Amino acid sequence: MVNLLKRLAAHPRVRQLGPGLITGAADDDPSGIATYSQAGAQFGYSMLWTVLVTYPLMVGIQMVSARLGCISGRGLAANVKAVFPRPVLYCIVGLLLIANTINIAADIAAMGEALRLLAGGSSHLYSVGFGVLCLALQVLLRYQSYVRYLKWLTLALLSYVALVFTVHVPWLVVLHDIALPRLPFDHDTITVIVAVFGTTISPYLFFWQAAQEAEDLRLLPGATIPDATGPHRDDVVRQHLRRIRWDTYVGMGFSNLIAFFIILSTAATLHVAGIENIQTSAQAAEALRPLGGPVTFTLFSFGIIGTGMLAVPVLAGSAAYAVSESFDWRLGLDMKMREALEFYAIIAVATAGGVILNFTHLDPMRALLWSAEINGVIAVPIMAIMMLLARREDVMDRFIISVRLRGLGWFATAVMAVTVVAMVATM
Repeated sequence: MVNLLKRLAAHPRVRQLGPGLITGAADDDPSGIATYSQAGAQFGYSMLWTVLVTYPLMVGIQMVSARLGCISGRGLAANVKAVFPRPVLYCIVGLLLIANTINIAADIAAMGEALRLLAGGSSHLYSVGFGVLCLALQVLLRYQSYVRYLKWLTLALLSYVALVFTVHVPWLVVLHDIALPRLPFDHDTITVIVAVFGTTISPYLFFWQAAQEAEDLRLLPGATIPDATGPHRDDVVRQHLRRIRWDTYVGMGFSNLIAFFIILSTAATLHVAGIENIQTSAQAAEALRPLGGPVTFTLFSFGIIGTGMLAVPVLAGSAAYAVSESFDWRLGLDMKMREALEFYAIIAVATAGGVILNFTHLDPMRALLWSAEINGVIAVPIMAIMMLLARREDVMDRFIISVRLRGLGWFATAVMAVTVVAMVATM
């Protein structure tokens, strides 16, 4: 098995996977698991269509963010700073930092609770341990080692694929409900649809993937990042764009596949058993124990911990990239702490803030709600700004996005705008 994994890791196509795969996997964080679990528990198989719809939207907008990072050699915040007024930049980055910190708190709380369910003990103590571990890995590991660790950690999400094979799934009913979903058009239905879209397409993913593409570019032998025109010849850039396309298609496909299986497994167990109200991912795991047995419970809980270990560094890291780019601080996971002190300080503040929030009276579901609302509100202007940046020659030089990608990106922006309006209208 180990040899098989080594051969798989050495395959050229697998070696091309990086920022897109990690970004997609980080999207299925514990708060996302809670949202998908609620969708499956409340509406059964009739919510599976949502993750099929979000796939092309995710691909389009993440492709734009990745190309911005690769072509310009700068993260998203740096590109916004170069083109738009400072108040726009500071407002977006400030809201991102708040949303990410709250999201980190919810994810760390879910990880601590999941480990408590598996091993007993104190969930608060486990939460502190997870926070310290996530922070230490980002500070102590070099970028190449850290990314390799994150890529292997995405395998934890396969536990949700394995989970489906431990329960009975009526596949004909599943196919019918995907094609002809039986959903009442009411407040609860709209709220869950908005939650799925908002959880799947989140601003921190845009900042992370753009920053990681720029980081990968910075590490190439002889690479420099002199300005927005990029450091490489046309053939080299086109090679990078082909890798980005493959990486993004696979990464977003992996993200939506896992979301599909989470909804499917909770629909086949919790919904069938009449359990339709799930507030946290840990609660979903606990509810699965008597229904699916110890294997199902263990797989679900392990997935919460694994994806949390992946998502918390991405949340903290995306905030650090955005803030550091806003103030021209030195940044990058390839740098040592003394070389980029402010960058790592933001990572520490965001992670520690998330841990501290778990010792307050902040309700976990309210934290998720605030995070989702902030993400939903700021996603639309950020997506619009990204689309405008991707058309500018002073940012993209001769590699402005195609008409097809432009259309897909604007369509994704419009869909997110509709979800925000629906969220506000159904509050």
